[in-house]
Amino acid sequence: MDNHEEYVRQLEEVIKKFLQPMKGIPFSICIKTLTGFSVIGVDCSIEQNNLMIEDLAKAAQMAGDKAFQDGIFTARPNEAGNQMEPFVLESLNQVGFKAGKPTSKSGKKRSAGYPDIQTEDRFGRIIYLDCKTYSAKTKNQSFRTFYFSPSTDPKITSDAFHLLMSFELSVSDRKGERAFVPVSWQIYTLERLLVQIKHEFNASNRELYRPEALLVAGTISK
Repeated sequence: MDNHEEYVRQLEEVIKKFLQPMKGIPFSICIKTLTGFSVIGVDCSIEQNNLMIEDLAKAAQMAGDKAFQDGIFTARPNEAGNQMEPFVLESLNQVGFKAGKPTSKSGKKRSAGYPDIQTEDRFGRIIYLDCKTYSAKTKNQSFRTFYFSPSTDPKITSDAFHLLMSFELSVSDRKGERAFVPVSWQIYTLERLLVQIKHEFNASNRELYRPEALLVAGTISK
């Protein structure tokens, strides 16, 4: 079965799932359908890919070491991901990557939404990198921690590798305060990630605060 036939087969399976609870959807199909761009697989028989992984590993180690020294001050370990990003960006650039916030289809630099970081390896290949943190207790929990939403101005504008750089955190003392510090790191490929769609009902403030729905109100004075 060639790549086109496999893509059609996966697409047919996705369409069938629209009639069922939407689980087990290949992330690569979502990216291709919503952006028109492909998720490139990491073939470790290719030397360039092995060098890319080695460089990413150096960056992850450097970022982890610096964050360990400084500490991350936040309430929960899964909220520390945003604070790990500056360490990761700095380390990526130090090992020779060209890393920064992704540039969207319209040419704007955007922080919110997937992916966190866009970078190029030493061969000029695009990598979309998400940065996550967790504790040993939360690693295997089933709470949703990865989000990718459709957008009219997507941050994905190229065929690319899609990778996850994650850091396990522990609690320690830094500057006399409780802080999270990295104790290990991992790099995952997202090419085989399976995702799900959570359907929801929603409303805007305009719809919530309709005058005809108001029952009673008051003012608060100092």
